[in-house]
Amino acid sequence: MTFQRARSQEQREIRRQAILDTAAAMLEQVPVAELTLNELSRRVGLAKSNVLRYFDSREDVLLELMDRVLAQWLARLTEDLEAGVDAALPVVPRAEQLSAVLARSLAGQPVLCDLLGAQGAVLERNVTVEVLTRHKRTALTRLSTAADLLRRHLPELGGAAEAFCFQALVLAGALAPYSSPPPGVRAAYAADPELAVLHLELQDSLQLAMRTVLLGAVPRG
Repeated sequence: MTFQRARSQEQREIRRQAILDTAAAMLEQVPVAELTLNELSRRVGLAKSNVLRYFDSREDVLLELMDRVLAQWLARLTEDLEAGVDAALPVVPRAEQLSAVLARSLAGQPVLCDLLGAQGAVLERNVTVEVLTRHKRTALTRLSTAADLLRRHLPELGGAAEAFCFQALVLAGALAPYSSPPPGVRAAYAADPELAVLHLELQDSLQLAMRTVLLGAVPRG
């Protein structure tokens, strides 16, 4: 696609959304590390300099996309928790159900997990203080939404809900690469089956980790 120069705020917003939509489509095909600003510009039909009229950098695009993907995931998680957590159960089995739903939901969001994994080491590096401040404020809002959602099903979490939500997202980003190893690592596992124990299925490893953290976060007594 090609665009005429945006002259109104509405047109600018259309350009921004087109850039974000294109980046989202690319991340269905390539990991965050392989998404370049040059290729993004080519696919969206704008010169690289024009993309930079709407975003400060590639990282700015991806941070904003991560917020959008996170908001979409939270909307789906609301429905998943309603269906998967039995309010009549005692706290421990309820926490186990919540961990299972959360792990399954995050494991089904590879793009979100990839973005979360790249956030601290990559996405927050080549951006201005203004972009970081905006991103962090939005992240706090999403974290509060997630915490309120979990407290609805596990009120025993209380004030620990925000910390647990943050840790759950960090775990998803950290564990995801181990569930999709590169070809060389897969070949090593195939050559030596004893090494296959190191190949973690994301949903299983997330569920175990989240169950452990969640039960540790629930106050006793």
